[in-house]
Amino acid sequence: MRLFHTSDWHLGQNLHGQDRDFEHGCFLEWLLRQLKLDQPDVLLIAGDIFDTVNPPVKAQERLYDFIVGAHEQQPLLTIVMIAGNHDSGSRIELPAPLMRRLRTHALGRVLWLDDGQLDAERLLLPLPDASGDIRAWCLALPFLRPAEVTGAQLGDNYLRGIGQVHEWLIAAANAKRTPGQALIAISHAHMAGGSVSEDSERSLIIGNAEALPASLFGSTISYVALGHLHKPQKVNGEERIRYSGSPIPLSFSEINYQHQILDVKLDGETLLSVEPKLIPRAVNLQRIGPAPLAEILLQLAELPNTDLLEDLQRQPWLEVRVRLDEPQPDLRYQVETALQGKAVRLVRIAAEYAGTGRNDGADDNATLIELDQLSPQELFSRAWQDNYGSEVDEQTLKDFAELLQDVQMEREQP
Repeated sequence: MRLFHTSDWHLGQNLHGQDRDFEHGCFLEWLLRQLKLDQPDVLLIAGDIFDTVNPPVKAQERLYDFIVGAHEQQPLLTIVMIAGNHDSGSRIELPAPLMRRLRTHALGRVLWLDDGQLDAERLLLPLPDASGDIRAWCLALPFLRPAEVTGAQLGDNYLRGIGQVHEWLIAAANAKRTPGQALIAISHAHMAGGSVSEDSERSLIIGNAEALPASLFGSTISYVALGHLHKPQKVNGEERIRYSGSPIPLSFSEINYQHQILDVKLDGETLLSVEPKLIPRAVNLQRIGPAPLAEILLQLAELPNTDLLEDLQRQPWLEVRVRLDEPQPDLRYQVETALQGKAVRLVRIAAEYAGTGRNDGADDNATLIELDQLSPQELFSRAWQDNYGSEVDEQTLKDFAELLQDVQMEREQP
């Protein structure tokens, strides 16, 4: 059996206000070509399909056009997609009855039966090969929100609830499968030891909860297709537990590694190989600086000029990081003037102040940080420090995180 593992498409994402639809369209066209060329049995999409719980119409059209196109060119392809923390679970599941006609399974939430037991049946999906024989079972684990895995049956411990869901689902899968059938898990989670991108990954850690241990996925699981972390990586060096990463760089912190999908091959229950397929970058992200303004202006002058015959949609996105000794009121004007006629699209100017000469006890190497660089938890911690003159305690951080989860869940209602 052959699977393609992808995740974190973030359809509808914008980069400091700039639309990324062209780049997502290029990726999906490339993915369709790879599916046609290699004819895998299964495509896995491990969450964060959309960038927001209420994605723009264009982003939803991208997803459903892709699914229809994949089915038309490869009618026997099975697609499994799960909701991530950026997604609305109910929105992902809304068209599920229609998508099943296209051999696509959409799982957004875990549900519980009247007797308090996990509805494991809906989370276990048969994976047939081209001949129609079931070669594997997929354990679909969408992002598990606290309200879904805590309560009367599971108690109030979030991590313990997650562990119980994994234990029950794996037990149900082992009971269902026959010898020779592999178990494939697809999950959207932050695993312990994973490498996080600086700017673009919304934290999954709640209060003092830790990242999830790889031991949740026992040795009976042949392969674990993970989503959430945008950098491709193994978990604890295990070949069978992988993040495929995002298909495009979602922030300037993600420009220094190649984005990819993973081509997974199994023989029965045995994992044969996991090979990356490198995704062509339709639009480069370019960062200049940090450097003094005079040096920045020289570097901008050396950028190539616009070629009117080139596709303007392929011009690089540019971030400029300027190191200043004092505020520069016309900073944007100077940068934009230097960029006139240049084949780049400016999306962000970041100013860093050094050697300000302040004697108020402030850090002389302080950096001006924009709000979109900070997570809600970081903003809350800074506001607490400013108001009360002390660091926020752990219990208050935990309470804030739980309130934030409640607000995000309310926003998810379509």
